[in-house]
Amino acid sequence: MMTQLPLLSVLWLAPLVGAFVVLAVPGGRPVAAKYTAVGVSLAGVVIAGVLVVRFEPNRPGYQFVESHSWLPTFGAGYVVGVDGVAMVLVVLTSGLMPLLLTAGWNDAERPHGYVALMLVAESTMLVSLVALDLLLFFVSFEAMLIPMFFLVGRYGGAGAPRAALKFLLYSLFGGLLMLAALIFLNRAAAGTFDFRAIVAAVSSGAIAPTPAVMHLLFLGFMFAFAVKAPLWPLHTWLPGLAVEATPVTAVLMMAVVDKIGTFGMLRYCLQLFPGSAILFRPFVIALSVVAIGYGALVAIGQSDIMRVIAYTSISHFGFIVLGIFAMTEQGQSGATLYMVNHGVATAALLLIAGFLVSRRGTRLIADYGGVQQVAPVLAGTFLIAGMASLALPGLAPFVSEFLVLVGTFGRYPVFAIFAGSALVLSAICILWLYQRLMTGPRSEGDAPVGDLRPRELAAVAPLLALLVVLGCYPQPALDVINPAIGHTALAEPVPPPRRG
Repeated sequence: MMTQLPLLSVLWLAPLVGAFVVLAVPGGRPVAAKYTAVGVSLAGVVIAGVLVVRFEPNRPGYQFVESHSWLPTFGAGYVVGVDGVAMVLVVLTSGLMPLLLTAGWNDAERPHGYVALMLVAESTMLVSLVALDLLLFFVSFEAMLIPMFFLVGRYGGAGAPRAALKFLLYSLFGGLLMLAALIFLNRAAAGTFDFRAIVAAVSSGAIAPTPAVMHLLFLGFMFAFAVKAPLWPLHTWLPGLAVEATPVTAVLMMAVVDKIGTFGMLRYCLQLFPGSAILFRPFVIALSVVAIGYGALVAIGQSDIMRVIAYTSISHFGFIVLGIFAMTEQGQSGATLYMVNHGVATAALLLIAGFLVSRRGTRLIADYGGVQQVAPVLAGTFLIAGMASLALPGLAPFVSEFLVLVGTFGRYPVFAIFAGSALVLSAICILWLYQRLMTGPRSEGDAPVGDLRPRELAAVAPLLALLVVLGCYPQPALDVINPAIGHTALAEPVPPPRRG
């Protein structure tokens, strides 16, 4: 009988091996290194495509499961698998990488190390998404800090080392708390790190520490994920990083790395600690609503293009967390879809803004004006990405925001109304940004701003097309997400309305 190909292992090993292949390319051949990296990333897209074709959305549980002994003394194994939630994020991660490598074609004079770090980062992110062993997840969750630290610190701007260090320290502190909770959970679960076994033991009552202990374990996991997400008030590392990192690295951070934080909340916090998640639900929802309003309001007052986008992203992360902790199927499906849609929209907006900044050498909004007169395609693509960011109907984020608000309204109508009202601030922020950058008279120095080049257009056109397709027809993505939410996520029925 023919052994089935371990697709998930091949998925994350391909970029890791590809990184070493890139480093083996002679130093005098930078173009060859770039093409090799793009080729490896395209191979990852093909593998992800095979997974999508073979994935059965309505089948309960995890698919493509691989299980091998790893550290039996500690009860840890190499266990990987995907459900619908992980599947859509795997596709997002794999699909973005060739576009980011194309967009960042000229980001580094010596590209070997740069593109190799990109591939290593992709590999660690994919392991985090498919891991079904808690120790394996933790190792990959922390390992992704290494390539991201060097991508920011070495290839960013003058303040990049400081921004990279702040990101690293925040993340390491959160990781230490999660590690402590992980070790205690392992002891309580008779020495296993298998996520499925621990969830089953929690559900059956076989793991029964005191409620206070479970609450502390929940907070250990939740803090680590809130830092990575980032959720207000643990967001302060993100704006500085978005400014100092290259646009491609900023996209990788906000579109993928941060999503692993919200993914962790949905998979681990809710399923491992259901009682604690319900107890802390009002508090987390309150934080997410503050993040929605705070991010949009602060973004309006920024003078730096990249800071505007960073703060609007903090607002969007608030929507994702709101949908997760509303604990309704609509809210959690909307939150999962929002992870994908925000990744696509933010990638498009950041990349186009990066192309604009590279032409003028300044991120200050006041230095621009009338760009649409000399670069109409750049201005037009920026407008589409901006409209998606403010959730214009017909573009992908609108569907996910609508589902989050509907799912939240049934249980927390006041929070839902407040979150919906904050959308006005997002609209003001994005439209005002477009007006100051693209319309009006040309400012001095705008003449050198050229329009998008074919390579740049090739990097953003698929993202814009996907925003339109998912905005008009999100059902294929929801068909994958909804069964997974129904089978695995903690989604309580909404209580019926009171009758007077």
